[in-house]
Amino acid sequence: MMSAIMHTAENATSAASVETRKSESVMQKAAASASVVEKPKAKGNKFSLRPFFLTVLPPIFGLLFLIVVWEIISVKNSGIPSPLVTLKSAMELFADPFYSNGPNDQGIGWNILASLKRVGVGFGLAALVGIPLGFMIGRFSFLSGMFNPIISLLKPVSPLAWLPIGLLVFKAADPAAIWSIFICSIWPMIINTAVGVQRVPQDYMNVAKVLNLSEWKIVTKILFPSVLPYMLTGVRLAIGTAWLVIVAAEMLTGGVGIGFWVWDEWNNLNVAHIIIAIVVIGIVGLILEQILVGIARIFTYEDVKN
Repeated sequence: MMSAIMHTAENATSAASVETRKSESVMQKAAASASVVEKPKAKGNKFSLRPFFLTVLPPIFGLLFLIVVWEIISVKNSGIPSPLVTLKSAMELFADPFYSNGPNDQGIGWNILASLKRVGVGFGLAALVGIPLGFMIGRFSFLSGMFNPIISLLKPVSPLAWLPIGLLVFKAADPAAIWSIFICSIWPMIINTAVGVQRVPQDYMNVAKVLNLSEWKIVTKILFPSVLPYMLTGVRLAIGTAWLVIVAAEMLTGGVGIGFWVWDEWNNLNVAHIIIAIVVIGIVGLILEQILVGIARIFTYEDVKN
């Protein structure tokens, strides 16, 4: 009897060990299958450069497409220089961009700097006037009702239409061009700043009333941080418009500037230099806009970015 019991216990023990080995085998197979499933993820890391190529290649192909179209047009029209001829002319032009042989014969570098100076002065004056005016229009409904009809009437007017008024008032070409920059830059700043002020949550203003904050603290502590993203958007739009207008204004007023340089090269029938000037104008405008976009991203809240 005792031997039978011991025999039964040994059978149970052996059965348990068999079940244990089976479970261990199943777990090992599951782990092996899991490792097999994870392998494609490891392989996927090898293709991490794909987003980079998707970002870089389309602009490259776009430029190549533009160059090919340009080459075809130059073959069909002998008056348009080919990309290679224009490149050689650009290398000669930028070999000495800051030469000066008198007031009417200066390098392209001096012309760009002269245009940037006019844009800076006109744009700065527009910011000094437009941003505070936008705050007041957005803050006080009386001023909003007072200035909205004026802005709606004058904003669609072409900036070049204001150039004769500037020549009449200032009696000189340089301040007239700055006046054109000022009048075209001020509207985006006023409108975007006013919209930003009007979109400040009413709860913030209610808290200011409860705390009995002064108008200065309301502007500096509540309005300015909330309005800053809208204000910088207006500034970015204004700088693009200002750089666009200065070229046309300088064509009409003359003097030193990239716009006058383009017109002067047209009078000399130097089409290659005109194409170079177009590219330079685009690059400078893009740089100015990207600088302001970077500043706007730094001071913009995440919820506004999205």
